[in-house]
Amino acid sequence: MKFRALLATLALALAASAASAQDTVVYHFDNTVAQGLKGLRNVRNHLDTDPTAKITIVTHADGVDMLMEGAKAENGTEFAPLVSALKSRGVAFEICEITLKNRNLKKEQFIQEADFTPSGVLRLAKLQKQGFAYIKP
Repeated sequence: MKFRALLATLALALAASAASAQDTVVYHFDNTVAQGLKGLRNVRNHLDTDPTAKITIVTHADGVDMLMEGAKAENGTEFAPLVSALKSRGVAFEICEITLKNRNLKKEQFIQEADFTPSGVLRLAKLQKQGFAYIKP
């Protein structure tokens, strides 16, 4: 009887641990025009619903444009304040260095909230292998 009680307690503890595990999510941006505002809004809504989520945004190709100094959406909305607000909530922003090389861009052209990764596509694969859920807005 004690063995069954121990098993039941262990099962409940494991279930509680799994239920409280922090969600880890990677958002993939490769087109600022199509994904910029919509995607950042999705991330904000995600955090509003689950403030403990660990979110990383990986950008490459035309997705890096939203992280450039002075970048604006087609409607004139500046991206920097939106990015800064999400960064203050723990969101990580990463820019593909291969894209920089291919487009002749310099790190100095980007807002300070962004970090750099050698390869955006490789970073996406590694995060998924680590168990991050993948979302492409």
